[in-house]
Amino acid sequence: MIKVARQDEAHAGKNGWPRPVAVLTAVALLLQLPVPQVRAQAESWQAEWPNTDFSHTAVDLAEIMSGGPSRDGIPSIDDPKFAAVGEVDLPGNEPVLSVQVGDNARAYPLRILMWHEIVNDTVGGVPLAITYCPLCNTGLVFKREIAGRVLEFGTSGMLRNSDLVMYDRQTESWWQQFTGTAIVGALTGTRLPPWPSRLESVARFAERHPDGFVLVPTDEDLRLYGQNPYFRYDSRNAPYQFFNGELPQGIAPLARVVRVGDRAWSLDLLRQARRIETDDLVLTWEPGQASALDETTIAESFDVGNVVVQRKTSEGLVDEIYTVDFAFAFHAFYPDSTIVTE
Repeated sequence: MIKVARQDEAHAGKNGWPRPVAVLTAVALLLQLPVPQVRAQAESWQAEWPNTDFSHTAVDLAEIMSGGPSRDGIPSIDDPKFAAVGEVDLPGNEPVLSVQVGDNARAYPLRILMWHEIVNDTVGGVPLAITYCPLCNTGLVFKREIAGRVLEFGTSGMLRNSDLVMYDRQTESWWQQFTGTAIVGALTGTRLPPWPSRLESVARFAERHPDGFVLVPTDEDLRLYGQNPYFRYDSRNAPYQFFNGELPQGIAPLARVVRVGDRAWSLDLLRQARRIETDDLVLTWEPGQASALDETTIAESFDVGNVVVQRKTSEGLVDEIYTVDFAFAFHAFYPDSTIVTE
Protein backbone atom coordinates (compact mmCIF):
# COMPACT_ATOMS: atom_id res chain seq x y z
CA MET A 1 0.00 0.00 0.00
CA ILE A 2 1.07 3.59 -0.61
CA LYS A 3 -0.31 6.30 1.59
CA VAL A 4 -0.87 9.47 -0.36
CA ALA A 5 -1.28 12.71 1.57
CA ARG A 6 -3.79 14.89 -0.42
CA GLN A 7 -3.37 17.67 -2.73
CA ASP A 8 -4.19 21.21 -3.69
CA GLU A 9 -6.25 21.75 -6.72
CA ALA A 10 -5.67 24.80 -8.73
CA HIS A 11 -7.73 27.75 -9.65
CA ALA A 12 -7.86 29.37 -13.01
CA GLY A 13 -7.97 32.96 -14.07
CA LYS A 14 -9.97 34.56 -16.90
CA ASN A 15 -8.80 37.14 -19.38
CA GLY A 16 -10.75 38.95 -21.96
CA TRP A 17 -11.27 40.52 -25.30
CA PRO A 18 -14.60 40.32 -27.12
CA ARG A 19 -14.97 38.10 -30.14
CA PRO A 20 -17.49 38.60 -32.89
CA VAL A 21 -20.63 36.52 -33.02
CA ALA A 22 -20.53 37.10 -36.77
CA VAL A 23 -17.63 34.66 -37.09
CA LEU A 24 -19.69 31.77 -35.76
CA THR A 25 -22.66 32.88 -37.82
CA ALA A 26 -20.50 32.56 -40.93
CA VAL A 27 -19.39 29.14 -39.79
CA ALA A 28 -23.04 28.15 -39.39
CA LEU A 29 -23.77 29.15 -42.96
CA LEU A 30 -20.78 27.22 -44.28
CA LEU A 31 -21.79 24.12 -42.34
CA GLN A 32 -25.49 24.64 -43.10
CA LEU A 33 -26.30 24.74 -39.39
CA PRO A 34 -29.28 26.66 -37.96
CA VAL A 35 -27.99 30.23 -37.58
CA PRO A 36 -30.08 31.05 -34.47
CA GLN A 37 -28.74 27.94 -32.76
CA VAL A 38 -25.12 28.85 -33.51
CA ARG A 39 -25.71 32.47 -32.54
CA ALA A 40 -26.98 31.30 -29.16
CA GLN A 41 -23.95 29.07 -28.82
CA ALA A 42 -21.68 31.93 -29.83
CA GLU A 43 -23.21 34.25 -27.27
CA SER A 44 -22.80 31.60 -24.61
CA TRP A 45 -19.19 30.97 -25.58
CA GLN A 46 -18.50 34.70 -25.82
CA ALA A 47 -19.61 35.26 -22.24
CA GLU A 48 -17.36 32.50 -20.94
CA TRP A 49 -14.47 32.91 -23.41
CA PRO A 50 -14.02 36.65 -24.04
CA ASN A 51 -10.32 36.21 -24.80
CA THR A 52 -10.53 33.41 -27.37
CA ASP A 53 -10.03 34.35 -31.02
CA PHE A 54 -12.72 32.29 -32.74
CA SER A 55 -11.75 33.62 -36.15
CA HIS A 56 -8.91 31.05 -36.10
CA THR A 57 -10.01 27.41 -36.10
CA ALA A 58 -8.60 24.15 -37.41
CA VAL A 59 -11.78 22.10 -36.99
CA ASP A 60 -15.49 22.52 -37.51
CA LEU A 61 -16.82 24.20 -34.38
CA ALA A 62 -19.87 21.95 -34.64
CA GLU A 63 -17.62 19.04 -33.64
CA ILE A 64 -17.01 20.61 -30.23
CA MET A 65 -19.58 20.04 -27.52
CA SER A 66 -19.98 20.63 -23.82
CA GLY A 67 -18.88 17.76 -21.62
CA GLY A 68 -21.09 18.90 -18.75
CA PRO A 69 -18.77 20.81 -16.42
CA SER A 70 -18.16 24.47 -17.19
CA ARG A 71 -14.77 26.05 -17.76
CA ASP A 72 -12.45 24.89 -14.95
CA GLY A 73 -15.33 22.88 -13.51
CA ILE A 74 -12.75 20.10 -13.46
CA PRO A 75 -9.93 22.05 -11.80
CA SER A 76 -6.38 21.64 -12.99
CA ILE A 77 -3.59 21.25 -10.45
CA ASP A 78 -1.27 24.21 -10.67
CA ASP A 79 0.67 23.86 -7.42
CA PRO A 80 1.35 20.12 -7.26
CA LYS A 81 2.53 18.49 -4.03
CA PHE A 82 4.61 15.34 -3.84
CA ALA A 83 5.79 12.73 -1.38
CA ALA A 84 8.69 10.32 -1.65
CA VAL A 85 7.54 7.05 -3.18
CA GLY A 86 8.59 5.18 -0.03
CA GLU A 87 6.33 7.37 2.10
CA VAL A 88 3.06 6.98 0.24
CA ASP A 89 0.54 4.23 0.84
CA LEU A 90 -1.17 3.17 -2.38
CA PRO A 91 -2.13 -0.29 -3.60
CA GLY A 92 0.77 -1.46 -5.74
CA ASN A 93 -1.44 -2.21 -8.75
CA GLU A 94 -2.85 1.31 -9.03
CA PRO A 95 -2.00 3.06 -12.32
CA VAL A 96 0.22 6.12 -12.54
CA LEU A 97 1.44 8.26 -15.41
CA SER A 98 5.18 8.60 -14.83
CA VAL A 99 7.82 10.90 -16.28
CA GLN A 100 11.55 11.29 -15.94
CA VAL A 101 13.65 14.39 -16.60
CA GLY A 102 17.32 13.69 -15.93
CA ASP A 103 17.51 12.29 -12.40
CA ASN A 104 14.02 13.53 -11.54
CA ALA A 105 11.26 10.93 -11.67
CA ARG A 106 7.65 11.64 -10.77
CA ALA A 107 4.46 9.59 -10.82
CA TYR A 108 0.96 11.00 -11.15
CA PRO A 109 -1.70 8.53 -9.94
CA LEU A 110 -4.78 8.21 -12.13
CA ARG A 111 -6.80 8.25 -8.89
CA ILE A 112 -5.94 11.99 -8.83
CA LEU A 113 -5.70 12.71 -12.55
CA MET A 114 -9.22 11.46 -13.28
CA TRP A 115 -10.60 14.18 -10.99
CA HIS A 116 -8.35 16.99 -12.29
CA GLU A 117 -7.22 15.87 -15.78
CA ILE A 118 -4.33 18.36 -15.98
CA VAL A 119 -1.29 18.99 -13.79
CA ASN A 120 0.88 22.00 -14.59
CA ASP A 121 4.26 21.01 -13.28
CA THR A 122 7.97 21.74 -13.71
CA VAL A 123 10.24 18.71 -13.52
CA GLY A 124 14.00 19.10 -13.56
CA GLY A 125 13.56 22.63 -14.85
CA VAL A 126 11.29 21.53 -17.72
CA PRO A 127 7.71 22.89 -17.68
CA LEU A 128 5.36 19.98 -18.35
CA ALA A 129 1.62 19.46 -18.65
CA ILE A 130 0.58 16.03 -17.39
CA THR A 131 -2.83 15.23 -18.88
CA TYR A 132 -5.37 12.42 -18.67
CA CYS A 133 -8.74 12.08 -20.40
CA PRO A 134 -10.82 9.33 -18.72
CA LEU A 135 -13.35 9.20 -21.56
CA CYS A 136 -10.60 8.13 -24.00
CA ASN A 137 -8.23 6.61 -21.40
CA THR A 138 -5.55 8.83 -22.94
CA GLY A 139 -2.62 9.90 -20.77
CA LEU A 140 -0.10 12.26 -22.37
CA VAL A 141 2.68 14.53 -21.15
CA PHE A 142 3.62 17.68 -23.07
CA LYS A 143 6.32 20.26 -22.76
CA ARG A 144 4.22 23.37 -22.12
CA GLU A 145 6.63 25.86 -23.62
CA ILE A 146 6.15 27.37 -27.07
CA ALA A 147 8.79 29.71 -28.57
CA GLY A 148 10.16 30.46 -25.12
CA ARG A 149 6.73 31.16 -23.63
CA VAL A 150 5.54 28.89 -20.82
CA LEU A 151 1.82 28.13 -21.00
CA GLU A 152 -0.49 27.08 -18.20
CA PHE A 153 -3.40 24.82 -19.03
CA GLY A 154 -6.90 24.34 -17.72
CA THR A 155 -9.95 22.30 -18.68
CA SER A 156 -12.38 24.04 -21.03
CA GLY A 157 -15.37 21.84 -20.21
CA MET A 158 -15.53 21.04 -23.92
CA LEU A 159 -15.04 17.75 -25.72
CA ARG A 160 -14.25 16.77 -29.29
CA ASN A 161 -14.51 13.09 -30.26
CA SER A 162 -15.17 12.58 -26.54
CA ASP A 163 -11.64 13.83 -25.83
CA LEU A 164 -10.60 16.57 -23.43
CA VAL A 165 -10.30 20.04 -24.93
CA MET A 166 -7.76 22.01 -22.88
CA TYR A 167 -7.14 25.75 -22.98
CA ASP A 168 -4.09 27.82 -22.20
CA ARG A 169 -4.53 30.72 -19.82
CA GLN A 170 -2.20 33.00 -21.75
CA THR A 171 -4.16 33.22 -25.04
CA GLU A 172 -7.24 31.13 -24.20
CA SER A 173 -6.65 29.02 -27.29
CA TRP A 174 -8.29 25.59 -27.19
CA TRP A 175 -6.13 22.48 -27.49
CA GLN A 176 -6.98 18.88 -28.38
CA GLN A 177 -5.46 16.68 -25.70
CA PHE A 178 -5.34 13.58 -27.93
CA THR A 179 -3.02 15.29 -30.42
CA GLY A 180 -1.54 18.13 -28.38
CA THR A 181 -2.56 20.60 -31.09
CA ALA A 182 -4.33 23.95 -30.77
CA ILE A 183 -7.63 23.77 -32.65
CA VAL A 184 -9.22 27.15 -31.83
CA GLY A 185 -7.75 30.55 -31.07
CA ALA A 186 -4.62 32.58 -31.68
CA LEU A 187 -2.32 29.54 -31.44
CA THR A 188 -4.36 27.38 -33.83
CA GLY A 189 -2.12 24.84 -35.56
CA THR A 190 0.60 24.96 -32.91
CA ARG A 191 1.62 21.58 -31.52
CA LEU A 192 2.89 20.99 -28.00
CA PRO A 193 6.09 18.92 -27.95
CA PRO A 194 5.22 15.52 -26.44
CA TRP A 195 7.35 14.17 -23.58
CA PRO A 196 7.98 10.43 -23.04
CA SER A 197 5.91 8.92 -20.23
CA ARG A 198 4.78 5.53 -19.02
CA LEU A 199 1.37 4.33 -17.91
CA GLU A 200 2.38 1.79 -15.28
CA SER A 201 1.57 0.49 -11.82
CA VAL A 202 2.89 2.46 -8.89
CA ALA A 203 4.77 -0.67 -7.78
CA ARG A 204 6.70 -0.75 -11.06
CA PHE A 205 7.45 2.94 -10.75
CA ALA A 206 8.76 2.43 -7.20
CA GLU A 207 10.94 -0.45 -8.39
CA ARG A 208 12.41 1.61 -11.23
CA HIS A 209 12.73 4.80 -9.23
CA PRO A 210 13.12 4.10 -5.48
CA ASP A 211 14.09 7.75 -5.02
CA GLY A 212 11.15 9.03 -7.08
CA PHE A 213 8.21 11.15 -5.98
CA VAL A 214 4.46 10.65 -6.22
CA LEU A 215 1.80 13.33 -6.65
CA VAL A 216 -0.31 13.58 -3.49
CA PRO A 217 -3.45 15.52 -2.55
CA THR A 218 -3.38 17.95 0.36
CA ASP A 219 -7.05 17.59 1.23
CA GLU A 220 -8.27 14.01 1.43
CA ASP A 221 -11.89 15.18 1.46
CA LEU A 222 -11.61 17.28 -1.67
CA ARG A 223 -12.47 14.39 -4.01
CA LEU A 224 -13.11 10.66 -3.66
CA TYR A 225 -9.52 9.82 -4.56
CA GLY A 226 -9.14 6.09 -5.16
CA GLN A 227 -12.76 5.83 -6.30
CA ASN A 228 -13.71 5.56 -9.96
CA PRO A 229 -16.67 7.78 -10.97
CA TYR A 230 -16.82 6.00 -14.36
CA PHE A 231 -18.00 2.64 -12.99
CA ARG A 232 -17.58 -0.16 -15.56
CA TYR A 233 -16.99 2.36 -18.34
CA ASP A 234 -14.45 0.17 -20.11
CA SER A 235 -16.97 -2.70 -20.20
CA ARG A 236 -19.61 -0.74 -22.10
CA ASN A 237 -20.65 -1.67 -25.62
CA ALA A 238 -20.25 1.95 -26.69
CA PRO A 239 -18.81 5.17 -25.29
CA TYR A 240 -20.95 7.73 -23.51
CA GLN A 241 -23.29 9.99 -25.49
CA PHE A 242 -20.52 12.58 -25.87
CA PHE A 243 -19.32 10.55 -28.85
CA ASN A 244 -21.47 10.28 -31.96
CA GLY A 245 -18.84 9.41 -34.54
CA GLU A 246 -18.14 6.25 -36.50
CA LEU A 247 -17.07 3.23 -34.46
CA PRO A 248 -14.12 1.04 -35.51
CA GLN A 249 -14.67 -2.29 -37.24
CA GLY A 250 -13.28 -5.59 -36.01
CA ILE A 251 -12.61 -4.43 -32.45
CA ALA A 252 -14.79 -3.40 -29.51
CA PRO A 253 -15.12 0.41 -29.23
CA LEU A 254 -13.77 0.41 -25.67
CA ALA A 255 -11.06 -2.17 -26.21
CA ARG A 256 -7.66 -0.71 -25.42
CA VAL A 257 -5.10 -0.10 -28.14
CA VAL A 258 -1.45 0.85 -27.87
CA ARG A 259 -0.83 3.94 -30.00
CA VAL A 260 2.48 5.19 -31.38
CA GLY A 261 1.88 8.13 -33.69
CA ASP A 262 -0.78 7.05 -36.19
CA ARG A 263 -0.17 3.34 -35.61
CA ALA A 264 -2.02 1.14 -33.12
CA TRP A 265 -1.96 -2.45 -31.85
CA SER A 266 -4.71 -4.17 -29.90
CA LEU A 267 -3.79 -4.52 -26.23
CA ASP A 268 -5.25 -8.02 -26.30
CA LEU A 269 -2.82 -8.93 -29.08
CA LEU A 270 0.12 -7.56 -27.12
CA ARG A 271 -1.08 -9.29 -23.96
CA GLN A 272 -1.06 -12.63 -25.77
CA ALA A 273 2.29 -12.07 -27.44
CA ARG A 274 3.94 -10.35 -24.45
CA ARG A 275 6.39 -8.79 -26.92
CA ILE A 276 5.99 -7.33 -30.39
CA GLU A 277 8.88 -6.09 -32.50
CA THR A 278 8.07 -4.09 -35.62
CA ASP A 279 10.54 -1.95 -37.53
CA ASP A 280 12.61 -0.34 -34.75
CA LEU A 281 9.84 -0.48 -32.13
CA VAL A 282 9.65 -2.92 -29.23
CA LEU A 283 6.32 -3.26 -27.40
CA THR A 284 6.12 -5.35 -24.22
CA TRP A 285 3.36 -6.28 -21.78
CA GLU A 286 3.50 -7.55 -18.19
CA PRO A 287 0.65 -8.02 -15.68
CA GLY A 288 0.19 -5.99 -12.53
CA GLN A 289 -1.77 -2.80 -13.29
CA ALA A 290 -5.45 -2.28 -12.48
CA SER A 291 -7.86 -0.54 -14.81
CA ALA A 292 -8.75 2.93 -13.57
CA LEU A 293 -12.20 2.68 -15.19
CA ASP A 294 -13.66 -0.64 -14.01
CA GLU A 295 -14.68 -1.16 -10.37
CA THR A 296 -15.69 1.67 -8.07
CA THR A 297 -12.51 1.07 -6.08
CA ILE A 298 -9.66 1.28 -8.58
CA ALA A 299 -7.44 -1.27 -6.81
CA GLU A 300 -10.20 -3.90 -7.14
CA SER A 301 -10.47 -3.52 -10.92
CA PHE A 302 -9.40 -6.11 -13.48
CA ASP A 303 -5.76 -6.29 -14.55
CA VAL A 304 -4.96 -4.47 -17.79
CA GLY A 305 -1.22 -4.97 -17.38
CA ASN A 306 1.76 -2.72 -17.97
CA VAL A 307 2.82 -1.62 -21.44
CA VAL A 308 6.26 -0.31 -22.36
CA VAL A 309 7.12 0.95 -25.83
CA GLN A 310 10.75 1.56 -26.73
CA ARG A 311 12.67 2.36 -29.88
CA LYS A 312 15.93 0.72 -30.91
CA THR A 313 18.78 3.19 -31.30
CA SER A 314 22.55 2.93 -31.69
CA GLU A 315 22.75 3.55 -27.94
CA GLY A 316 20.21 0.90 -27.02
CA LEU A 317 16.48 1.02 -26.26
CA VAL A 318 14.95 4.40 -25.43
CA ASP A 319 11.39 5.12 -24.32
CA GLU A 320 9.02 5.99 -27.15
CA ILE A 321 5.99 8.23 -26.78
CA TYR A 322 2.88 6.04 -26.65
CA THR A 323 -0.61 5.93 -25.20
CA VAL A 324 -3.09 3.21 -24.31
CA ASP A 325 -6.34 4.57 -25.74
CA PHE A 326 -9.80 3.23 -26.34
CA ALA A 327 -10.22 1.97 -29.89
CA PHE A 328 -13.09 4.34 -30.72
CA ALA A 329 -10.94 7.37 -29.88
CA PHE A 330 -8.00 6.21 -31.98
CA HIS A 331 -10.34 5.57 -34.91
CA ALA A 332 -11.94 9.00 -34.52
CA PHE A 333 -8.62 10.81 -34.81
CA TYR A 334 -6.97 8.40 -37.26
CA PRO A 335 -9.85 7.02 -39.35
CA ASP A 336 -7.55 5.93 -42.18
CA SER A 337 -5.24 3.91 -39.91
CA THR A 338 -5.66 0.22 -39.21
CA ILE A 339 -5.59 -1.22 -35.71
CA VAL A 340 -3.43 -4.36 -35.75
CA THR A 341 -5.39 -7.13 -34.07
CA GLU A 342 -3.57 -10.27 -35.29
